[in-house]
Amino acid sequence: MNKAELISAIAEEAGLTKADAKKALDSFIKVTTKALKKGDRVALVGFGSWAVKKRDARKGRNPQTKKEITIPAKKVVKFKAGSDLASAVEK
Repeated sequence: MNKAELISAIAEEAGLTKADAKKALDSFIKVTTKALKKGDRVALVGFGSWAVKKRDARKGRNPQTKKEITIPAKKVVKFKAGSDLASAVEK
C-alpha cells in the first residue's frame, strides 16, 4: 500500500474527504518525525512504538573489492509492533 492508497483507505474508513485524510496523515508524519528527531519515543497503545536507537560503528567489507571498510555510527528508527497488531497479523 502506498501513500495515496493509504489516504483513500483512511478517508473511506473514517468518513472523511481525501483532502482531510491527507492533512491528517501528513500531520501525523510531521509530528512523529519532530518527536523522533528530539529523541522522544512515539507509542500508540496496541499498535506499536517508534524509537531512535544508536547503531555503533562497525567493520564491513566492500563486496566488489573485498576490501575492509568502516561503517560509521548512525541513528536509526526502530518500530516495535504492539500486542494487538502482532496478534492481528499472526492470524
